[in-house]
Amino acid sequence: DKSRGSGTADKSRGSGTADKSRGSGAAKTTKPYAFVAAKLTAAERTKSNDGNRPAKRRFVEAPTKQSQHSTTQVLKAAARERPRPEPESDVEYERETVVKSSWLPPAGATVIRMKIERRSTHPWVFQDMVEKPVPKPKSGSVVEVLDATGHWVGRAFYNSHSKIALRILTINPDEAIDEEFFYRKLEQALHLRRELLQLETLSNAYRLVHSEGDELSGLVIDRFDTLLVLEYFSAGMWLKRDLIRKALSRLIPEPKHYWFADARIAELEGFDAGAPPVPEAATILEHGLKFLVAPGEVHKTGFFVDQRDARQQFAQIVRQMPEARVLDLCCNTGGFAIYAKAQGHAKEVVAVDLDETVIELAQRNARLNQAKIRFVHADIFPWLRDAVQNAERFDAVVLDPAKLTRDRDQVIGALKKYLDMNKLALSVVKPGGILLTCSCTGLVSEAQFLEMLRRAAFYAQRTVQIIRVMGAGGDHPFLAQAQEGRYLKAVFCRVY
Repeated sequence: DKSRGSGTADKSRGSGTADKSRGSGAAKTTKPYAFVAAKLTAAERTKSNDGNRPAKRRFVEAPTKQSQHSTTQVLKAAARERPRPEPESDVEYERETVVKSSWLPPAGATVIRMKIERRSTHPWVFQDMVEKPVPKPKSGSVVEVLDATGHWVGRAFYNSHSKIALRILTINPDEAIDEEFFYRKLEQALHLRRELLQLETLSNAYRLVHSEGDELSGLVIDRFDTLLVLEYFSAGMWLKRDLIRKALSRLIPEPKHYWFADARIAELEGFDAGAPPVPEAATILEHGLKFLVAPGEVHKTGFFVDQRDARQQFAQIVRQMPEARVLDLCCNTGGFAIYAKAQGHAKEVVAVDLDETVIELAQRNARLNQAKIRFVHADIFPWLRDAVQNAERFDAVVLDPAKLTRDRDQVIGALKKYLDMNKLALSVVKPGGILLTCSCTGLVSEAQFLEMLRRAAFYAQRTVQIIRVMGAGGDHPFLAQAQEGRYLKAVFCRVY
């Protein structure tokens, strides 16, 4: 999951119109409540943030008539004008440099050269930053990386098919990419979850490896008791699968393995993970509740362990609502619904999902926990429209859809869909009730998601008070220099 902003365009202030001169002509459009560039004063034009650069343009919000705009135009404006953090004007940072290694790879080693000097510690290096090697190594091969100055950068997986040409694995020249390498990384990952976070006191299900966050780029492992579900995102990790499984067997006694790769990612990376036999459903415990996990039959690795903390928080809030009516939209295998009934003691819980398979598994999970829940197999859009028309209202509503896109070009469409479903969800919340709205689309930033929520509240004519914004638990760490792993947004709101 990645999240990067897009460029901005100049817009005029006051009337809410924008004068864009792209190509041969200019077109004027209006944008309701879009961020528009304000004209700078003479003082602002000469003012410098750090003594070197001119001041950035100020942005103001220009309300206009809703009837003059389409939702798509609004969302395009939001995506283009994604809020950016302002620099610290009173702090001057030195230019970042990477410590250069004097070590050089031995003769005969497979070497990949970068076109530029290495000035980053991010584990990804893209194709346009790499010289084309001759002969071309097999995709997924371990290679030595030199930058344009001839200094050794590190040891990496190389892939000529992927946009990510290099995935840096180590910057230690003495560290070979062998079974011991994977054992050390997996041992560190297990120590974080088991010893530091004490997750096994809460659950026997958690994310054991979170790709770059655990310095194993291209690999995700979820643990469900003795069942380990491995998801491969890179050809290199797939080629090293036997070493990874051997290392896992040294850390977790008698594990059962299931693996898969998203078909689109496998095609882009140039490998085929095949289709192993689907294992029997595993039973896990989480905060005293039981859930069946069926990888290969439902979405992702079989269970959304990233929402563990949010499920408990939601149940705690519902518990404070006497005789609460709760609605769980896109309920998947019933996590939030079951927490609301079994731990939140809700009077009534309704759970809706379009996938028949997950509904069946959710019903089994409800029976495991003796939770009486009304499950509905339906598309949430027509179901919510009917609920609005029938004046249905709920004390607490959860909206937790699956990832809407992996394609950066489809972010606008994803934001529009989030807007539509959140407008409807807000319409069925009682005044003073709670909405928990979530996004696991990494390409949609937290700032974009909150801006979408503001627009949804505007169109639904509701006031939204944000109580808390949560992400995935500590078993989903991310590196400071590689924040693509920070993908989940879980926003708790009070609605009036």
